[in-house]
Parts: sequence; C-alpha cells; structure tokens
Amino acid sequence: MFVFNYAEGATAFSVWGVWVIVFIALFAFNEAARRWKYVGFFCFVILPIILSTLWFTVLRETTYTDWFHLAKVYSATAGCIGFWCIRHVKWKNKATGQVRRLADIKWALCFPVLILAINILEAVSRDFQIGTQYAGGGMLADEAMYVLGGSWNFMNGIAGILNIITITGWFGICIKKQTAKDGSRDMLWPDMLWFWIIAYDLWNFAYTYNCLPGHAWYCGFALLLAPTLCAFTVGKGAWLQHRAQTLAIWCMFAQTFPAFIDQGTFAVASSYNTLPLFAFSFIALAANIGVFVYMIIKIVKTKRNPYLGELYTDLNKYQEVKALAE
Repeated sequence: MFVFNYAEGATAFSVWGVWVIVFIALFAFNEAARRWKYVGFFCFVILPIILSTLWFTVLRETTYTDWFHLAKVYSATAGCIGFWCIRHVKWKNKATGQVRRLADIKWALCFPVLILAINILEAVSRDFQIGTQYAGGGMLADEAMYVLGGSWNFMNGIAGILNIITITGWFGICIKKQTAKDGSRDMLWPDMLWFWIIAYDLWNFAYTYNCLPGHAWYCGFALLLAPTLCAFTVGKGAWLQHRAQTLAIWCMFAQTFPAFIDQGTFAVASSYNTLPLFAFSFIALAANIGVFVYMIIKIVKTKRNPYLGELYTDLNKYQEVKALAE
C-alpha cells in the first residue's frame, strides 16, 4: 500500500479492528490508572517488578533484553512513578503541623520537563543517526528493522528540537482538585496547550514512521491518539501524564509480547515510500515552526519568560485548565 503494508493474510478490516482494540485498551487503562491512586501504584510499581521477573526468566528467549529496549520500558515507567509521586506524596511538618506536598516544591516540577525533553532528544538523535548512517536503507542492529534514511530524518530532527524549545510554563504545574465524579488528582500543566500537543504528535508520528517503521501503526498512531483524546475530553490539562502512562503500558506489553508488532498476523509496516516519509516530516516541521513563531510573538507582546513562568495565561484554554486546579 501507499503508506503501510499489512502482514500476509491480514486485511484492512482485521488490521483496523485490532487497531481499535489497542486504542480502546490504552484509553481504558489510562482512565483506571489515573482515577484510582492504588491502581496507578500497582500498574507502575508492582506490575513492572512482576514482568521484569518474567522477562529475565521464562521469557528470556522471546523478549528483548538489550539495553535499548530495557531503557525505553524502564524510563517510561520511571516517568509514571515520578508523576504519581508529584500527584499523591504529601507529609506533615512536625514543627508547624502544616501539610506539604511534593507538588508544592519547585524543584520537583523540573522532573516532568526534564524527562519529556530527554525523551524527545533521544528520538531526535536517532533521526539524525538514521539520516546520516542509513541513507539509501539498511538494517538497524538494535531493532532488527530495515530503515530508509533521507532528508526527512533531518527535517524531523529539527522539528523535535523546536518541540523542546517550545515547552513552556512547567513551574505552573499543579494538581487537579478532586470531585465526586473524578477523584483522579491529575497532574495539570495549564501552559501545555493544544497547539503544542498537536505539534508533538505530528513530530512523534513522523519519528516512528522514519525510525520505527515496523511499529508506527500501533506505537505511532494508536499510542499517540489515546492520550491526546483523553487530554481533550475527560482528562483535560494532563496530557503529559496520559502520554507517560499509555507509553509505559504499551512498552510493557510490547516487551512481553514482541511478536505481536514484529511478526504477528496483525503486524503492520511502513511501505518505505519516500513521498509519505517526506510529507510526514515536512508537516511536523511546519507545525513546530508555527508553534515556535507563535511563542516568540507571545514573548515579545507579553514580556513574559516562558521558562521561569507561564506564557499563555491570557488564553481561554489555559484558564479552563487552571480552573480545575486545587
């Protein structure tokens, strides 16, 4: 096909059906993990311990145990644990009797932006590596996957750098107030608005299509859409938390059942057509340039520092999220 190739014996109906199941499962998992404190603790502390035991014992012949795959699954899980602590950890000062929360400590709010920026930078370096070393095509040793390098890798790498630069307002991260309908205590990031999220999604999809062509259908398309839909509907303002949780559970699933996306009946791979490779990266670059230009315009007009404070406080969507905070 033009953009994706299905496994032998698969049909568009079956592949789309499995995609829908994966998407619903990711969305539902995130809902359970965010709404109930101890479900989240089980998913990101207890479950990884259980699965790690399986990976290094009974599944050691079928799963990935190289440093690259393990780093991906454990870094995603570490992010979830950190966000869980920011949302739920609190203590009482014995001298004053005042209750303090981790979310009240400014340095703790640097953790979300650091883990996000490092994650993007890792992908950017892979795009540049493939564009430089695999021009004309070649097998990635650590992924056992064929990739086709080209100008699209460099365009998308630049888009990723711009995506990092346009992360703003992390010192404004706050916690959602609990209600009778929703006791989630989500980690809200009011300054992380829809235009940045869309630019991130376009960049990350292009990255998976460029650098993980055998995984882009699920870990690019479904895995990006699930947290974004949640952030725009039932879990407004907490996109990074949703992204980390869905990414962690997907990494654990893929680590446990690698054949599902690598060689199963419902495996879907890139067509390696240079037109969509170029188009996806070009769109990602254009979107991130647009967000960057808009950020500069806001800085000039408002005289606000986007890295020491919040930039988009005058926008309705910012105020809508901020109203949800404690």
